This record gives sequence, C-alpha cells and structure tokens, in this order.
Amino acid sequence: MDNLKITLQYLLPKHLISRLVGKLAAAKLGWFSHFLINRFIKAYGINMAEAQFERAQDYASFNEFFTRPLKDGIRPLATEANIVAHPVDGTISQLGPIVDGKLIQAKNHNYSLQALLGGDSATALPFQNGHFATIYLAPKDYHRIHMPVRGTLRQMIYVPGELFSVNPLTAECVKDLFALNERVVTIFDTELGPMALVLVGATIVASIETVWAGTVTPPAGKNVFRWTYPAQGKNAITLEKGAEMGRFKLGSTVVLAFPANKLQFLADQQAGTITRMGAPFAEVLAKNLD
Repeated sequence: MDNLKITLQYLLPKHLISRLVGKLAAAKLGWFSHFLINRFIKAYGINMAEAQFERAQDYASFNEFFTRPLKDGIRPLATEANIVAHPVDGTISQLGPIVDGKLIQAKNHNYSLQALLGGDSATALPFQNGHFATIYLAPKDYHRIHMPVRGTLRQMIYVPGELFSVNPLTAECVKDLFALNERVVTIFDTELGPMALVLVGATIVASIETVWAGTVTPPAGKNVFRWTYPAQGKNAITLEKGAEMGRFKLGSTVVLAFPANKLQFLADQQAGTITRMGAPFAEVLAKNLD
C-alpha cells in the first residue's frame, strides 16, 4: 500500500490538482464552505478552542479557516535573549548538524543544502557545518510561520519544483524531497548571523505567502527568482522574534538553517517532538551573547 501511495504521487498531475483545490479552498461558498470546514475539524480533531474564531460559520472560505489566527496569549513566546523559539506548530522531522553540505531528510536519506536554497553556492556557504531543523506541519496544525529570532530580511528566493506530499512516508521514500518541491527560501540577518527559513510547498498547498510580498507566485516555468532587500533604511524589513513572517494555505514543511558554532538544540528537541510556536527550541552559545 505504501508503494502504491508513492507511485500515485509520481503519476498524478500534482500541480493541476493543487490549483483546482486552491480555487475551491479560496472560494466563498456559504454553507458548503462551512460544511467542508466542519468535516475537516472532525476528521483531524482540530482544537478550535485555541482559535480566535471558534465556529466554522466565522470563516467565509476554507482558506480563511486553514490560516486561522489563534487567541492572544495561547502560544507564549520564549523571550529570553539566549533562546531560539519554535517558528511553527508541527512535529520535528529531523534536526542536527549540516555535514559536508548535506541535511538529513530521513533515515539513510541526505540531500544538498545548496540545492535546497536554490542552487547558488554563495547562498549556502554561510551555513556549512552549521545546524538545521525540519518541521512538518500536519493538516490539524496552526499554519502561520513566525520568527524564531529577530531578523532583517536580505533575500527571498522562489524555487519552482514538484509538489510531492511532505508527510513522513514520502520523506522516507522520495529522494531529495525538500530540494525537489517548490519552495520559498528566505534569508535573514540575525544576531546569530544569517538564518535561512525555507517554506516548502506540497501536494494541494494552494499557495505560500509572506507578510511583505503576499502570495509568492512568479510566472510558471523552471526559472529561479531572487529578490534582495536593504539592510537599513525605510525600506528595510525587520521582524521581531515571534512576529508572523508567512503562512501556508494547506499544510507543508519548514526547514531552518543556522551557521556553525552559534546554537545548540535543547536536549528535549529531537525527531518526533511535537512543537508549539514560540516555545523554546535552541540555546544560543554563550560566546555569541553580548
């Protein structure tokens, strides 16, 4: 059965299916949208008591529900200067050192950091021998992405690609999954040096959004698109720790990368750990603190 699921992903027109589902999710269909939302809540056991708006009828479209805001204070932020916070609700897929320019995808599967970040060696260089973490967002999770540390945006890269599912089964079976799928790479300047925060697309992910650019949808094709941003001045984009930076319309995965000798993940953070946005994730090494 698992082999069949993977084979179907290779055969099905994933982009067409995703576009069609995206149109349905964005449509304001009245009672039918509310019906779909209620079925989804029941199917995935979503805790609507955490949502700012708890009823299906409070959302005009499925997308509004899926990117629902949470109640104020429901995700306390680890404000300590020496703590890196979780950027999302989800489950840690893998984390650890970046070795020889490779990240762990799953057991016996590694993939290229340079490929993940869009193929440019200069973009990948600051993260060599650093640390990475991959967090999977299941359908039931809160789907807004927040800053783990304060940062100033320096670059955004759109990388076209496939739209395989990013669930654990696919991660174990599809080689170079996160470097194959469509993704939006963001590079921030932080007190720890550059930080890469990669938003990976997946099957039926209707779109990826950032707070500064909205929906990131360059023309169809195989070209990589890059945008650069100033470090200072009125046009600089600086986001505080815990601030929203983007969102997925339907579920996916984020990958974080940090330079070498900057942080260590907390002892209770490992593959399979459930994450909550804002909770402590890693500790900044003492030598990097003022």
